[in-house]
This record gives sequence, structure tokens and C-alpha cells, in this order.
Amino acid sequence: MPQFNIAEAKTHLSELVHKAMRGEEVIIARDNKPQVKIVPLKPPSGKRVPGSGKGQIRFIADDFDATPDDFADYLR
Repeated sequence: MPQFNIAEAKTHLSELVHKAMRGEEVIIARDNKPQVKIVPLKPPSGKRVPGSGKGQIRFIADDFDATPDDFADYLR
């Protein structure tokens, strides 16, 4: 697993990102102590379903849609 110090990582960030995208784990160290690992993000699992949050909102204030008083000048 390659390890780079922070200065090297700044200089070669694009290259390190490409390595991570190819599946390599890239470690960034400070004072030769590992600090962070660059890995690719996983795509979201499953398909989004409309209405899946139905019933999860417990409270909405009565004035939720009201325009704040200090915004009156912007509405003219």
C-alpha cells in the first residue's frame, strides 16, 4: 500500500485520485504516521423510491411557508 507525505499528496493529488479510482488504497501520512486513506466512493445502493420518507416528518411549524419580516424589501 503506497504511502505519501502531505507535501507529495498536494503535488500529485490528481495522480493519487486516479490510483484510488483503479482500486488502490492510497495512504497520506504526516511525520511518517498514517493519517488518511484515499479510496473511491461507492455508488449509492438501490434505486430511489418516491414517497419512501412518507410519515417520517413529525412536525412542521404553522409559519413554515411564511416570508420572514426582514425579507420584505426583497419582494418588491
